[in-house]
Amino acid sequence: MSTSELDFILVPLPAPAEEGVNGRPDEHPNGRLHAKPPAPPPQIRSMSLLREQRERLREEVVAGRRQAVDRQHTLGKRTARERIDLLLDEGSFTEIDMYRRHQAHGLRIEEQRPHTDGVVTGSGTIHGRRVFVYAQDFTLFGGSLGEAHASKIHKVMDLAISTGSPFIGLNDSGGARIQEGVMSLNGYGGIFQRNVQASGVIPQISVVLGPCAGGAAYSTALADFTFMVRDTAQMYLTGPDVVEAVSGQRVTHAELGGAEVHGGRSGVATFVHDDEESCLEDVRYLVSMLPSNNLDLPPSAPSCDAATDVRPRLAEIVPVEPNKPYDMRQVVAELVDDGDFLELHENWAPNVICVLARIDGDVVGVVGNQPMVLAGVLDVAASQKAARFVRFCDAFSIPLVTLVDVPGFLPGTDQEYAGIIRHGAKLLYAYCEATVPRIQVILRKAYGGAYIVMDSRSIGTDLSLAWPTNEIAVMGAEGAVNVIFRRELAAAADPAELRSELVAEYSEQLVHPHYAAERGLVDDVIDPVQTRSAVARGLAMLRDKRKQPPQRKHGNVPL
Repeated sequence: MSTSELDFILVPLPAPAEEGVNGRPDEHPNGRLHAKPPAPPPQIRSMSLLREQRERLREEVVAGRRQAVDRQHTLGKRTARERIDLLLDEGSFTEIDMYRRHQAHGLRIEEQRPHTDGVVTGSGTIHGRRVFVYAQDFTLFGGSLGEAHASKIHKVMDLAISTGSPFIGLNDSGGARIQEGVMSLNGYGGIFQRNVQASGVIPQISVVLGPCAGGAAYSTALADFTFMVRDTAQMYLTGPDVVEAVSGQRVTHAELGGAEVHGGRSGVATFVHDDEESCLEDVRYLVSMLPSNNLDLPPSAPSCDAATDVRPRLAEIVPVEPNKPYDMRQVVAELVDDGDFLELHENWAPNVICVLARIDGDVVGVVGNQPMVLAGVLDVAASQKAARFVRFCDAFSIPLVTLVDVPGFLPGTDQEYAGIIRHGAKLLYAYCEATVPRIQVILRKAYGGAYIVMDSRSIGTDLSLAWPTNEIAVMGAEGAVNVIFRRELAAAADPAELRSELVAEYSEQLVHPHYAAERGLVDDVIDPVQTRSAVARGLAMLRDKRKQPPQRKHGNVPL
């Protein structure tokens, strides 16, 4: 008969002092036998007991490990659930896969199998509209991505695509979970594939609130918009240690892939914020201006009688002299409702501005040259920035308004070697392909190929308006005279006087305000103070525009 059947355990004499701890039987008073204490009666299964156990487990999962949560707060970061609470309407979040745990084995990873597997996924609303979201949990496995973690993200991405809802990813992850090997890489691949499937179908927003290293950075690059927070967000393919090992260059995380780097140099970050609260508030604002999917129209606000709105300040902002700078943002503020707009890539390629705003309650995308920076010329970065914005607006039925004051493309070997021809062609391609309502407004200069590229009549704009200060030509009068009359000027007794006369003649004949209008390339020369009303009426006129692209698999963008 076994000891379990006897319910007694023989204890050797003398008993070691440790036998009374860690669940070992205490010594019997007679030093020989010890009866096991009676086991507590088993709890009877009942609905109330099961509900209590369920609730206790959910509370533990939601609370997380106190030490890890405190450490996250010490780093100046919120937890995944705190971020979701800030992002979504109060009480709207429905979590999916809370009980998910990894099934991996090896390298002792099976000893740690927390619920959620380091990512919180689900759905909620922003301003009452449905969105799907994931938030990586840095307190579990450093937010690293394994098979179960990736599978949860795949699931909510599939739901976002199938329901036609915006998708938002809150990134705070050390990268691939090394212990899971190739399955981690396979998980990233599934995310990237879905990013591409969703492109142009639903808005995709990536928010970087901590590290976003390795393959994870590609999902961010594939998103339509990327937000980053200063000081806490970093994004790179290879970290500082690898950079130093390969190149010998020492660089900090912030210098390599901080928010300032991607917001001002690489152009990966669309928006940069000082803290998580303002960042997530701007995500909510952005979502309020976007349609849920490519079949819906952007959400509109009540009309504000923009069609009769006169803005006298527009006649004061822009100098008549073509070479004097001014801030194009001031023009945009007068053009849009309540002076309220959301600027994309504010610190990258600032010689062109791209904003989302409303005119008479309807969402529009505005592209404009910025004379305050490089005189508003187009260069490699500006062409890329504007082209991507134009393509996004076209994909999601957002009309385009283009404000033109451009002296040309930036000359120089640096630009030519960097491929300005190819990158400029991206912007040209984007406008030519766009089927949404398009309105061009020429404020002052519109020279050479840059005039064509900035949504001219020749590449398909629906309505071209111009101010009396417009100058549309192959080049400016001074440059044209120097080329055309080079010999005459060289032989003249007074080259300066002759040049002045020829410039005046050239301007009078070829760049006077009605030259393009007389040839049908400008539809109307408008009073600057009536720009807002003219654009509002134009958008109303074009609201029902329908244009089907040619039947093809896809075009070949000059990437």
